[in-house]
Amino acid sequence: MVYGWVGAQLDGQTEKIMIVVTGGAGFIGSAFVWKLNQEGISDIVIVDVPGNSAKEENLKNRAFHELISREDFLQLVLDDAVPWECDALIHMGACTSTTEMNVDYLTENNYLYTRTLAEWAVGKGVRFIYASSAATYGDGSLGYSDEEEKAYDLHPLHPYGRSKHQFDLWAIETEAIKNIVGLKFFNVYGPNEYHKEEMRSVIHKAFFEVKKTDKIRLFKSYRSEYRDGEQKRDFIYVKDCVDVMWWLLHNQNVNGIFNLGTGTARTWNDLANAVFKAMDRKPVIEYFDMPESMRGQYQYFTEAAMSKLRATGYPTEFQTLESGVEDYLQNYLAQSHAYL
Repeated sequence: MVYGWVGAQLDGQTEKIMIVVTGGAGFIGSAFVWKLNQEGISDIVIVDVPGNSAKEENLKNRAFHELISREDFLQLVLDDAVPWECDALIHMGACTSTTEMNVDYLTENNYLYTRTLAEWAVGKGVRFIYASSAATYGDGSLGYSDEEEKAYDLHPLHPYGRSKHQFDLWAIETEAIKNIVGLKFFNVYGPNEYHKEEMRSVIHKAFFEVKKTDKIRLFKSYRSEYRDGEQKRDFIYVKDCVDVMWWLLHNQNVNGIFNLGTGTARTWNDLANAVFKAMDRKPVIEYFDMPESMRGQYQYFTEAAMSKLRATGYPTEFQTLESGVEDYLQNYLAQSHAYL
């Protein structure tokens, strides 16, 4: 076992490695590596971008076997030359930018790459858990049911959502979904997201905004049924997400596509007030104009339907927005580190 960034020398020999995590230096992937370490597991191969300084803190305190590039791992899979006895493949690696407009790039990274890994995992009997997205639900007008027969009716709003939906449909149509797990993540926040730039959660951005200006700025509403700041999202703490992933890793009879949110929508005003409370500051919220380019694509309400996951027997309650924000801000951001 190797700790840190230096890869093990395999010398052509097959070594026992329990879990491969793609995107393992990214937000949710590295948080899952943290969870594995918490459970005493360090036999992990991380697939990501070696030497990426923007994400290196996410692996600074982690124990793992080796870090390899996504290209090298893909070639090993294509050549049927993976040199480890892999028990599980946790596929969190993808382009996660909802503003990416290069369809060819998204198809290659989010659909074809995922399909190749899924076909390999199913063929080898390897547990496969992958990241889908709540972006597959589009404007939400059809609701947020994760029942697979309803997937064909969905219309994602942008190329990122369509690339995720494309793989979901492939998995359903080929019946691969009967042997794998897809997770439709809603609004995830928490440690290890600091490198995501504009894709960071509003909670992360708001912490530094309050420190600098003593206020939080939120978009105005452009629909009469929602007051400013009363638009709603399903915010879920990353620690809750990795708890679900850990449970699914050990309950291999559970397969299919599942939402991953709390099941309770909260307003942006609720979020802002939770940040102010965790920082022991007086709430000051300012509402500003939403860019016109966003107004036709903006989601005013998202809420994960969680009955399907609960029906499988998942037992753990999720943290409230207030408790998650308090842990994140007080135990991480306020301590001058943004990683687990």
